[in-house]
Amino acid sequence: MKVGIVSDTHYPDKTSYLPDLLFNVFKNEKVELILHAGDLTAPELLERFEEIAPIIAVRGNLDKPFLPEEKILEIGGLRIGLLHGHRFLSLDEQTLKYKALEMGVDILIFGHTHRFFYKRYEYMGKEVILLNPGSPTIPRMSDPTFLVGEITHERFSFRIFKPWETQWRYP
Repeated sequence: MKVGIVSDTHYPDKTSYLPDLLFNVFKNEKVELILHAGDLTAPELLERFEEIAPIIAVRGNLDKPFLPEEKILEIGGLRIGLLHGHRFLSLDEQTLKYKALEMGVDILIFGHTHRFFYKRYEYMGKEVILLNPGSPTIPRMSDPTFLVGEITHERFSFRIFKPWETQWRYP
Protein backbone atom coordinates (compact mmCIF):
# COMPACT_ATOMS: atom_id res chain seq x y z
CA MET A 1 0.00 0.00 0.00
CA LYS A 2 1.27 3.47 -0.88
CA VAL A 3 0.74 6.16 1.75
CA GLY A 4 1.23 9.93 1.46
CA ILE A 5 2.73 11.29 4.69
CA VAL A 6 2.67 15.00 5.51
CA SER A 7 2.55 17.36 8.48
CA ASP A 8 2.53 21.03 9.37
CA THR A 9 0.98 22.42 6.19
CA HIS A 10 -0.25 25.52 8.08
CA TYR A 11 -2.42 26.56 5.17
CA PRO A 12 -3.74 29.26 5.00
CA ASP A 13 -2.97 30.52 8.53
CA LYS A 14 0.81 30.92 8.06
CA THR A 15 1.25 30.50 4.32
CA SER A 16 -0.76 31.08 1.18
CA TYR A 17 1.51 28.67 -0.71
CA LEU A 18 0.92 24.95 -1.02
CA PRO A 19 3.34 23.37 -3.48
CA ASP A 20 1.60 21.73 -6.43
CA LEU A 21 4.25 19.02 -6.19
CA LEU A 22 2.62 17.78 -2.98
CA PHE A 23 -0.68 17.04 -4.70
CA ASN A 24 0.91 15.97 -8.00
CA VAL A 25 3.18 13.43 -6.31
CA PHE A 26 0.33 11.95 -4.27
CA LYS A 27 -1.77 11.67 -7.48
CA ASN A 28 1.03 10.34 -9.69
CA GLU A 29 2.20 7.86 -7.07
CA LYS A 30 -1.43 6.70 -6.70
CA VAL A 31 -1.31 6.85 -2.91
CA GLU A 32 -4.15 4.87 -1.37
CA LEU A 33 -4.17 6.75 1.93
CA ILE A 34 -2.86 10.09 3.22
CA LEU A 35 -1.65 10.53 6.79
CA HIS A 36 -1.43 14.09 8.13
CA ALA A 37 0.39 14.53 11.46
CA GLY A 38 -1.30 17.78 12.46
CA ASP A 39 -1.37 21.53 11.93
CA LEU A 40 -3.49 21.10 8.86
CA THR A 41 -5.25 24.31 10.07
CA ALA A 42 -7.92 24.41 7.34
CA PRO A 43 -10.78 21.90 7.21
CA GLU A 44 -11.19 22.62 3.48
CA LEU A 45 -7.68 21.24 2.93
CA LEU A 46 -9.04 17.84 4.03
CA GLU A 47 -11.39 17.98 1.05
CA ARG A 48 -8.54 18.74 -1.32
CA PHE A 49 -6.59 15.72 -0.07
CA GLU A 50 -9.76 13.56 -0.16
CA GLU A 51 -9.92 14.16 -3.92
CA ILE A 52 -6.72 12.10 -4.14
CA ALA A 53 -7.20 9.45 -1.42
CA PRO A 54 -8.85 8.98 1.97
CA ILE A 55 -7.08 11.02 4.65
CA ILE A 56 -6.50 10.38 8.33
CA ALA A 57 -5.41 13.48 10.22
CA VAL A 58 -4.73 14.28 13.86
CA ARG A 59 -4.96 17.58 15.69
CA GLY A 60 -1.99 19.87 15.92
CA ASN A 61 -1.63 22.77 18.32
CA LEU A 62 -3.09 25.18 15.76
CA ASP A 63 -5.95 22.97 14.56
CA LYS A 64 -9.54 23.38 15.62
CA PRO A 65 -10.75 20.54 17.88
CA PHE A 66 -12.56 18.57 15.16
CA LEU A 67 -9.64 16.13 14.78
CA PRO A 68 -8.54 13.44 17.26
CA GLU A 69 -5.35 13.89 19.31
CA GLU A 70 -3.86 10.61 18.09
CA LYS A 71 -4.71 7.54 16.01
CA ILE A 72 -3.48 3.98 15.75
CA LEU A 73 -3.83 2.23 12.39
CA GLU A 74 -3.07 -1.26 11.14
CA ILE A 75 -1.74 -1.32 7.59
CA GLY A 76 -0.14 -4.34 5.95
CA GLY A 77 0.56 -6.04 9.26
CA LEU A 78 2.18 -2.96 10.82
CA ARG A 79 0.75 -0.86 13.64
CA ILE A 80 1.21 2.84 12.94
CA GLY A 81 0.76 5.59 15.50
CA LEU A 82 -0.08 9.10 14.31
CA LEU A 83 0.14 12.20 16.51
CA HIS A 84 1.36 15.79 16.32
CA GLY A 85 3.58 15.88 19.39
CA HIS A 86 2.82 19.33 20.79
CA ARG A 87 1.52 17.84 24.06
CA PHE A 88 5.00 16.62 25.04
CA LEU A 89 7.22 18.84 27.14
CA SER A 90 10.05 17.72 24.90
CA LEU A 91 9.99 15.98 21.54
CA ASP A 92 13.24 14.17 22.26
CA GLU A 93 13.89 10.66 21.00
CA GLN A 94 13.53 9.06 24.44
CA THR A 95 10.03 10.52 24.95
CA LEU A 96 8.97 9.44 21.46
CA LYS A 97 10.32 5.89 21.93
CA TYR A 98 8.35 5.54 25.17
CA LYS A 99 5.23 6.90 23.46
CA ALA A 100 5.64 4.37 20.63
CA LEU A 101 5.96 1.57 23.19
CA GLU A 102 2.94 2.86 25.14
CA MET A 103 0.87 2.92 21.94
CA GLY A 104 2.17 -0.51 20.94
CA VAL A 105 3.14 0.66 17.44
CA ASP A 106 5.86 -0.34 15.01
CA ILE A 107 6.03 3.15 13.48
CA LEU A 108 5.31 6.45 15.20
CA ILE A 109 4.63 9.32 12.80
CA PHE A 110 4.72 12.75 14.40
CA GLY A 111 4.99 16.41 13.42
CA HIS A 112 5.32 19.77 15.20
CA THR A 113 9.06 20.34 14.68
CA HIS A 114 8.72 21.15 10.94
CA ARG A 115 11.90 19.10 10.35
CA PHE A 116 12.31 15.72 8.70
CA PHE A 117 13.40 13.02 11.16
CA TYR A 118 13.86 9.28 10.70
CA LYS A 119 15.39 6.78 13.05
CA ARG A 120 14.99 3.03 13.48
CA TYR A 121 15.57 1.59 16.95
CA GLU A 122 15.82 -1.79 18.57
CA TYR A 123 14.33 -0.83 21.91
CA MET A 124 13.28 -3.03 24.81
CA GLY A 125 13.16 -6.06 22.50
CA LYS A 126 11.04 -4.35 19.85
CA GLU A 127 11.89 -2.52 16.65
CA VAL A 128 10.43 0.98 16.54
CA ILE A 129 10.58 3.57 13.77
CA LEU A 130 10.23 7.26 14.58
CA LEU A 131 9.31 9.38 11.57
CA ASN A 132 8.55 13.06 11.07
CA PRO A 133 7.78 14.07 7.46
CA GLY A 134 8.74 17.69 8.12
CA SER A 135 6.73 20.52 6.59
CA PRO A 136 6.18 21.12 2.86
CA THR A 137 5.46 24.82 3.47
CA ILE A 138 7.18 26.22 6.58
CA PRO A 139 10.31 24.20 7.41
CA ARG A 140 12.47 25.08 10.38
CA MET A 141 16.22 24.96 9.79
CA SER A 142 15.70 22.42 6.98
CA ASP A 143 14.27 22.04 3.51
CA PRO A 144 10.52 21.65 2.97
CA THR A 145 9.64 17.94 2.81
CA PHE A 146 6.87 15.34 2.59
CA LEU A 147 6.95 11.58 2.07
CA VAL A 148 5.46 8.70 0.14
CA GLY A 149 5.65 5.49 2.11
CA GLU A 150 5.15 1.93 0.96
CA ILE A 151 4.06 -0.94 3.17
CA THR A 152 4.44 -4.46 1.82
CA HIS A 153 4.63 -7.71 3.76
CA GLU A 154 5.17 -5.98 7.13
CA ARG A 155 8.02 -3.91 5.69
CA PHE A 156 8.06 -0.13 5.50
CA SER A 157 10.07 2.05 3.13
CA PHE A 158 9.62 5.62 1.99
CA ARG A 159 10.82 8.29 -0.36
CA ILE A 160 11.35 11.87 0.71
CA PHE A 161 10.25 14.66 -1.61
CA LYS A 162 11.52 18.22 -1.53
CA PRO A 163 9.46 20.70 -3.52
CA TRP A 164 12.52 21.96 -5.39
CA GLU A 165 14.87 18.98 -5.36
CA THR A 166 14.98 15.29 -6.15
CA GLN A 167 13.94 12.37 -3.98
CA TRP A 168 15.71 9.71 -1.93
CA ARG A 169 14.61 6.23 -0.96
CA TYR A 170 14.93 5.00 2.61
CA PRO A 171 14.70 1.32 3.59
